[in-house]
Amino acid sequence: MRILFIITLFVSLLITTAAIAGPSGYHVARTYKIGGDGGWDYLTVDSKARRVYISRGTHVMVVDADTGAVVGDIPNTNGVHGIAVASEFDKGFVSNGRDGTITIFDLKTLKTLGTAAAGKNPDAIIYDPVSKRVFSFNGTSKDATAVDAKSGEVAGTIALGGKPEAGVSDGKGHIFVNIEDTSEIVQFDANKLSVENRWKIAPGDGPSGLAMDQKTRRLFSVCGNKMMVVVNADNGQVVGNVPIGQGADGAAFDPETGFALSTNGGDGTLTVVHEDSPSKFSVVENVPTLRRARTIALDPKTHQVYTITAEFGAAPAPTTEQPRPRPPMVPGSFTLLVLSR
Repeated sequence: MRILFIITLFVSLLITTAAIAGPSGYHVARTYKIGGDGGWDYLTVDSKARRVYISRGTHVMVVDADTGAVVGDIPNTNGVHGIAVASEFDKGFVSNGRDGTITIFDLKTLKTLGTAAAGKNPDAIIYDPVSKRVFSFNGTSKDATAVDAKSGEVAGTIALGGKPEAGVSDGKGHIFVNIEDTSEIVQFDANKLSVENRWKIAPGDGPSGLAMDQKTRRLFSVCGNKMMVVVNADNGQVVGNVPIGQGADGAAFDPETGFALSTNGGDGTLTVVHEDSPSKFSVVENVPTLRRARTIALDPKTHQVYTITAEFGAAPAPTTEQPRPRPPMVPGSFTLLVLSR
């Protein structure tokens, strides 16, 4: 009877786990209440150092990627949006939206090494290993600032003709960036700092998050009209589109699984899309997360997905000074979610 009970319990656990995991295997495996002050935007995984960098409005929280423990903080990053990691130089870079600067810090000590001037409201930021440059995409000045990762010196600025959001490198010296207000993707040369192509991505509208399959040369752009648009990075042709959740702001692609991912803060879901072929894409499922979990970081080593959210109270009554007041964040509720397969 005892053996039968154990077998029955084991089978029951397997069935329950399968039900939670769903067809993609993704499920919320852990949640860490890490608290702290400030809102949030992008988060970045340093897979090599096992750290997660999380923007918090005026500072950057540094979290152990495996335990969820807060292991450090980078202060004085006013209006921080994103974090880029250049492991080969042991440096990290933070886009400070309100100050119009990029903070450069030491990856080992987390100490600030200096700052570089950016455009107005630097938002998303990436490191390109080919040109050895960091690129901040500046929302208000509608351009990108290139910074030499080794020296920390500004290498130049490139006009983008619209409000940039997320960008990606193709690993061959080209950068692709979503232009939110014109619903385009702009391609530019990372060394020459010259625009090479500008492509409309209709039926997608208001693109934000962007990811890439470098092997098949496919760009995955998540848009405000609940759609992921897939674009051929060689000619700009829209080769497909699939529905995603509401309030998407982050995208990622895992080359080992062929999954393109979208975090949807409005729905509180992770849309999992499979690249069946370079011309066929199918929605596998919408995995439940939590509302407002809208940005994403993928760990290529573990294939885990990280996203962040918090709880909010009721909005205060409108006033003349604040006609649309925001609801306050519940103290201590800021949460890091880890999704595993």
